[in-house]
Parts: sequence; structure tokens; C-alpha cells
Amino acid sequence: MDIYNVGNRIMNTYVYASPNGYIMIDTGYEHSLRDVEKKINKENIRLSDIKYIFLTHAHDDHAGFLNELLGRNKELKVIMSNKAMITLKRGQNSFEGGCSTFLAWVFCKFMGAFGKAEHLFPSIEDKYDDRFIEITEANKTVLEELLQGKILYTPGHTSDSISLRVDNIIFCGDASMNGFPSMRRLTIWIENKVQFEKSLDILFAEDVDWIYPAHGKPFPKSDIKKSIKEISKIKLYKLK
Repeated sequence: MDIYNVGNRIMNTYVYASPNGYIMIDTGYEHSLRDVEKKINKENIRLSDIKYIFLTHAHDDHAGFLNELLGRNKELKVIMSNKAMITLKRGQNSFEGGCSTFLAWVFCKFMGAFGKAEHLFPSIEDKYDDRFIEITEANKTVLEELLQGKILYTPGHTSDSISLRVDNIIFCGDASMNGFPSMRRLTIWIENKVQFEKSLDILFAEDVDWIYPAHGKPFPKSDIKKSIKEISKIKLYKLK
């Protein structure tokens, strides 16, 4: 399976082909669509070829240009958790929970100095409401067929976090990360430690070799062991 990363150094935005059209995993920060479009065009893919967005969770770096993309691509639909819309309508990340390490807390404070402290993004306009598909037990099998994958519920980073297994990999969103300021594949923000640990167990239990995070390069699934061992040591550092 060909996977194209059309994101940037900060945020990965993956695209892959299915019999039902191209699938995009998350978007990116607001104002990033132009760069993403240039990159997919280099792969001979047009914005109109993207049929579904799989939204791993509603954060500013994952849903930032979602509104704009829906306006450009009239056929596009978004597959997401049934807990995501409240955040998408608010247009701002939740501040429940805290940073998983002191280094992550310093990084978040540093980002705040560059105007990113409020984590705002364009709220979803009401006219696009019918383009969103919330995952339920009733439609999950149908959606998995559309995506040619397996939907995994992986809350902890956020309550609406989901992942997608396709072939031998998992697109995990922010259920795990790779690279600064993440340590031992831990995500830098955790809303719920208990849910987070269970979600890592879910990722590790899948019979795959590779994890594709939203931040950092893909890494072997075996690295998830590093995160699981560290969870008991985590002290959450509040931002507000």
C-alpha cells in the first residue's frame, strides 16, 4: 500500500488509496491547505480525489483547515468519533488533563510565546454538518469497509481519540508520538491516564509492525512497550 505524507515537519497528514477513493488521515493547522495541496498534486492526486477524512481527534493541528477543505471539495465527508463535534463547533482544544512530562510542559509554554497557547481553529460551519459521519456500533462495519481498515477506539490523549489500522500499520493520531518533545513514544498531552494506558494496550495488541503517528516518523509497534512502562511514573503538568 502506498502512503503519502503530505504534511510538514510539525504535523503528518497521510493519504492512501482505497477502492472508494483517497483517504486523508487528519488535516493540519489552519492555513496549511495550500502546502498540502501542492504535495498531493506532486503525487498526481487532486483535492477532489479525496473522498474521506479520517479525523483521529478534534485538535487545532488535526482539524485546522477542515472547514476550508470542505468548502473546496464538495463531495468530501469526515469520519470521526461521536464525541468530536462539540470540540469542532467550539473551535478550541480542551485543556482538561495536562502535559505528560516537564519537558512537554516547557515546550507548550514555549509555543504559547508564539501565539499558540489558546489552540484555536476555525469552528465547523453549520452548513457542513451533514458531511460528518459519527462512528457508532451500527455503522462501524460499513465505515471500516469504506476505509479498508479497522477502527480502534484509543481515548486518553483526548476523549474522542480514534486510530485506524490499515494492512500492517496503525494510524494512531496522538495516541503515541515520536520525537521532541515526546519521550519514549509518550504523547505530550494526556486528558485521562487510565484511558491512555488502555489505548496503548489496544495498539500493542494489534498484529501490525508499524505505528504511523501524527507527529514524528513511523516506528516499530514494539516501541509502544516503552510508553506502557512509563505510564505509572507520569505526573501531569497543568497549563491552566
